[in-house]
Amino acid sequence: MAWFLNHYKCDRCGRRWTDEWSCMCDDECPRCGARDMTPYDSDNLTTVIEQEGVEFVVLLSPETAEHDPEYREVGRFPTRKQALRFSASAKD
Repeated sequence: MAWFLNHYKCDRCGRRWTDEWSCMCDDECPRCGARDMTPYDSDNLTTVIEQEGVEFVVLLSPETAEHDPEYREVGRFPTRKQALRFSASAKD
């Protein structure tokens, strides 16, 4: 399942915030309660790379994820470059 870090700015009070969702959906302002705020930007977090010691671990949010990404390890690599290459091929 896709996973996104959405970036919002409230049209009413100007508050900026981020929230993670399984889509690029509208949100409610945490300050004033204005509804239907559309994200102005989103970071795709479906696949992430984390360093563990000397290895780089590729994590993927599975299709079964619903309320959080439920990341699962899909590969370990000795270099970040190899992990990035694998991650890019996993998205295709």
